[in-house]
Amino acid sequence: MPRNEKPLRPKVIVTRKLPEAAEARMAELFDVELNEDDHAFSREELAAAVRSCDVLVPTLTDRIDGDLIRGAPERLQLIASYGAGTDHLDLAAANKKGIVVTNTPGVLTEDTADLVMALILSVPRRLQEGEKMLRAGQWAGWAPMALQGHSLTGKALGIFGMGRIGRAVAVRARACGLTIHYHNRTRLSEAEEKEIAARYWPELDEMLASIDILTINAPQTPQTKGAIDARRLSMIKKESYIINAGRGGIVDQDALIEALAEGRISGAGLDVYPNEPEVDPRLLALNNVVLLPHMGSATFEGRTAMANKVIANIRVWMDGARPPDLVESP
Repeated sequence: MPRNEKPLRPKVIVTRKLPEAAEARMAELFDVELNEDDHAFSREELAAAVRSCDVLVPTLTDRIDGDLIRGAPERLQLIASYGAGTDHLDLAAANKKGIVVTNTPGVLTEDTADLVMALILSVPRRLQEGEKMLRAGQWAGWAPMALQGHSLTGKALGIFGMGRIGRAVAVRARACGLTIHYHNRTRLSEAEEKEIAARYWPELDEMLASIDILTINAPQTPQTKGAIDARRLSMIKKESYIINAGRGGIVDQDALIEALAEGRISGAGLDVYPNEPEVDPRLLALNNVVLLPHMGSATFEGRTAMANKVIANIRVWMDGARPPDLVESP
């Protein structure tokens, strides 16, 4: 079917299990093929999917690279990704092929910001260490010098990536007594900065040397990948902490592990990793790290809202209009 013609009932392949209500709605609207056992698609399964559907609904764990896209027939017209990030998709190849790409931005902002704030609270106060000690039967009772961490009031929070999530984190952090600093590709307006009392740093290096906690909330792009490397980690104060709920590839993991192991930074809270679902065993061995299994958006409300956005994007595309969450090619 030519790309300018839309099927009345498109064949939609969904690569992972979605909320039950959303799957039921898809079955009503589309000729949908669901992933009943929620297994991660192999590359062979992804290749077969792009060859046999009008609309592919992948997730961030599905690497839809240029080779897969170039091998897709004219039939594949829309990639309606379930998730806000697009670093798992070759947008340039999709654009060249004439394939429309959409995502699900906005609906994860508050949930992800909540998780970031939970890490900001738990890492400096060593909450996970205390919980593990208690469960292991190693707590001998209250002691003046036991499990001392750092208070948040008066500390400087540096936000790398001041988009929706970064701003939501800033609002929460201010309520906890933190001062707000940020580095972003584009500076906020004067009114926006005033609203959250944020100081803008044009140079990331300068901000890193001035903060107590760094939270990474930027998308992974060619410009941000590996941005927090050994050189930049050396600029951060020894008493500082790193929180990453953005993308694992933004931080040089080897350099981070070395800095944590040697005590050159006090601790870290991680929800993302470079080679998910693999987690480096060296991280697991460290006591000054809180590790979470990429659960920033893991709420019933958030996951349902994501699925509803996917459905809306497909339906608008079927009508021949511009999908509300169209992703522009770089």
